[in-house]
Amino acid sequence: MKKIDENQRINDGQTAGSTENASTKNGFLKTVGGWGKRVFFGGSNALYREKKNQNGEGSPDPSVFDVEKIESPGKQRLKAFFSKKLAVGALLIFLAMFLFMLIGPLFFPLDLSYIEESQKNVSPGLNMMSVPRGLASQIKSISTQSKFTVGLSQDGKVYLWGDTKLLSVDIGEIPEEVKNVKIVHAAAGSDHVIAIAEDGAVYGWGQNGNGQYGPVPQENAALQFMYTYAPGIILNGKLDVTQIKQLVCGKQVTAIVMNDGSAYLWGNHSNGATNMSQIKTQKNIDKIIFTNDLAVALLKDGTYTTGSSTKFDYTYVMKDGARTRVKMKDYIAELGLKVVDIACTNSSIAVVLENGQVLFSGVYTNGEDQIPTLESGERVLSMEGGLKHYTALTDRGNVYSWGSNVWKQTNVPTRLEGVSEIYVGMFQNYAVDENGKLIDTWGLKGYLMGTDGFGRDILTRIVNGGRLTMTIGAIAVIISSIIGVIVGCLSGHFGGWIDMLLMRLTEIVSAIPFMPFALILSLVVQTMGLSEMTRIVLIMVILGLLSWTGLARLVRGQVLAAREKEFVTAAKAMGVKEWKIAFKHILPNVISIIIVSMTLDFASCMLTESSLSYLGFGVKLPRPTWGNMLDGANNSIIIQNYWWQWVFPSLFLMITTICINIIGDALRDVMDPKSNSGR
Repeated sequence: MKKIDENQRINDGQTAGSTENASTKNGFLKTVGGWGKRVFFGGSNALYREKKNQNGEGSPDPSVFDVEKIESPGKQRLKAFFSKKLAVGALLIFLAMFLFMLIGPLFFPLDLSYIEESQKNVSPGLNMMSVPRGLASQIKSISTQSKFTVGLSQDGKVYLWGDTKLLSVDIGEIPEEVKNVKIVHAAAGSDHVIAIAEDGAVYGWGQNGNGQYGPVPQENAALQFMYTYAPGIILNGKLDVTQIKQLVCGKQVTAIVMNDGSAYLWGNHSNGATNMSQIKTQKNIDKIIFTNDLAVALLKDGTYTTGSSTKFDYTYVMKDGARTRVKMKDYIAELGLKVVDIACTNSSIAVVLENGQVLFSGVYTNGEDQIPTLESGERVLSMEGGLKHYTALTDRGNVYSWGSNVWKQTNVPTRLEGVSEIYVGMFQNYAVDENGKLIDTWGLKGYLMGTDGFGRDILTRIVNGGRLTMTIGAIAVIISSIIGVIVGCLSGHFGGWIDMLLMRLTEIVSAIPFMPFALILSLVVQTMGLSEMTRIVLIMVILGLLSWTGLARLVRGQVLAAREKEFVTAAKAMGVKEWKIAFKHILPNVISIIIVSMTLDFASCMLTESSLSYLGFGVKLPRPTWGNMLDGANNSIIIQNYWWQWVFPSLFLMITTICINIIGDALRDVMDPKSNSGR
């Protein structure tokens, strides 16, 4: 029994020894692994968890082992900044604004030469192709000559959409006289609407300063440019509506063509249709169209006329493999073909021949004469012209658009089936089936932020102007910061006569009245006949050279405090050069203050540039900045009637500068160790 017990003890000892050896081996491996982990990944948290596991669940005994979590100053400041919800929100808004201004010009290209009178002072909205629901399924006609559109339904109701507010009247307020009768014809001019009722009464409303729907009373002749009438009946007596073939309006002009070839024309003779009196004499008119300043008539004999005007006499055709300029009427007569349709843009006309060939005449710099290649045997049946583009319908039901594509007015939808009629506005297109149902639209939907007095898109100008304003502000801050840091660092570190000289220079510059001096320098720059880009660069330099003094004093004070610390003494004892001590040892310790100052100065420089542009001494129009956009809206008429021209630029400028100031204040709080809010 003793022998067995002794053997058992030996076996137990061997087992215990093996277990102890294995435990020692595992502990050694664990220790080595822990060391390796701490070498590459840090040790505080690992050691803390190790001791916590050794002591069971809950907090370890502080007397055994406890390690306080250590964070770098940069990480602490970052966490402090992101704990401020207002600052984080301001940062996100500013970054979104900055990216929008940086990338936006790619999607909103700026054409400095772009001016479009027909689109001036359009109010914000995307409703220029928003066909009313009551009209979309029973369209009889659609007419557009300006920023608003008139539609007539098959049951005789008139609809208007787009920007209907003119300077002194809202043309979208359809007169009660018109609402209470059935309308059989309706058309839109540049600033007026004409409607013909089933009883033959002809109504007009809108602007009437040039007799768009009646003569201006002599006692109000001085106010012709803004005079408006209450809606009333035009012409003496009523028309036989069964004999009316066409109603068309143009730039302050109107024409009614009768089945017998006669026509009524009235309106602005001096501008809208200078050849109006000559067209009136024609007795075999089939159709009339209006360009920017002329009336063109298609005659029943298959010819066309512009009266005595020679503006559209010539066209270009291919002869003997070369593009040759010929008289269009002579060429048509030589072919022995008749004209079956005519259309026009603002400054060109197109005639469709009976064989489907299309000829163009006039000024077509936007490619109005470049008709797309049709399918084999396909012929053009009818055409309509916008401001600078054409749209055609062929005998196979295909629709083609070409010409200017500024507002995507030539991007015909890929699937258009069953089109029997097309209606073309200034920048819009409408495709309608044989039942009067709207199939699709394409072109200008409107302007999200409206247009200015030259018809330019406010959003496009804000995006491009914002990029320039921010660029000027950023470059000016960089210049002023470089000068301020160098002057402040040298002055604070070296002291003595260097400090005296630099600080006196700083006081002299700071004593100069900033805004008057900047205005004088800008005026001098303007009189030097420099290029636009050179003037913009000089504006950046001027702003930078006049705004560094505050940062120089701030850096000097911080350097004076930092140069007495031990690390500076140690650097001197090691023989480090003075300039290295100033810029490589002291400056990094005050960089946080510089960042805060640069942030706040960025907003100040943006405001200063905007102020200079607003006063007419900064960047000149037509190149936009937020400041000169506000300057362009600086008159009582715009402030009262066209609020969007000053509200949106000022909002962008205000939001950007406020966000930058909030970010700067938050950075100052988290970077200042003496600030309670930053601890």
